[in-house]
Amino acid sequence: MTAPAPPVEPWEGGAAFCVKAHAGAKRDGVAGLHDGMLKVEVTTAPEKGKANKAIARLLARKLGVPAGDLVLLSGETNQRKRFGVRGVRADDLRGRIRTLLQGEAHAKRSESEN
Repeated sequence: MTAPAPPVEPWEGGAAFCVKAHAGAKRDGVAGLHDGMLKVEVTTAPEKGKANKAIARLLARKLGVPAGDLVLLSGETNQRKRFGVRGVRADDLRGRIRTLLQGEAHAKRSESEN
């Protein structure tokens, strides 16, 4: 069975997707899907763009893309954000997000078993 992924759409020179951000969380990580968006948690407080930068760094690392290729397109002061990834096709990004979600789900199962 294919894991669900948030909608990913072509964007100028790459692909874009939406994120539900949670700044000031207990840990940094991806917490699955929420309302069709990738839920991302960072411990950084939401002040002066610091949390947006932390989210972008986390997403770049988790998706295996250079941090400079990840762009916040909208939602600078909102929990609902839209990110673009330069140089990645929509179907490739969708696959990376599915792989990420499967890995996070597996890690959570392993945590709960210990």
